[in-house]
Amino acid sequence: MVRSLLQMEALTATLPYAQIILALLLIAGIVLQQRGAGLGGAFGGDNFASTFYKRRGAEKFLFNATVTIAILFVLSAVAGFFI
Repeated sequence: MVRSLLQMEALTATLPYAQIILALLLIAGIVLQQRGAGLGGAFGGDNFASTFYKRRGAEKFLFNATVTIAILFVLSAVAGFFI
């Protein structure tokens, strides 16, 4: 009983720091993805090449890492809500 209480206190103490780190990583991942987009897409330009575009290599890794970080951030927020 005492051990689980100590674990809960440790989780409560470290959760905000984990959320800050995840938020910063999520911002960095989104900004790095937006850097590759052209200015025409930002202002409503018609870019049909992006419709049939397949991610490869580092871009695919960055996209998957961003999705994973977003899921972890949401789970940490839900965990913080219930604790």
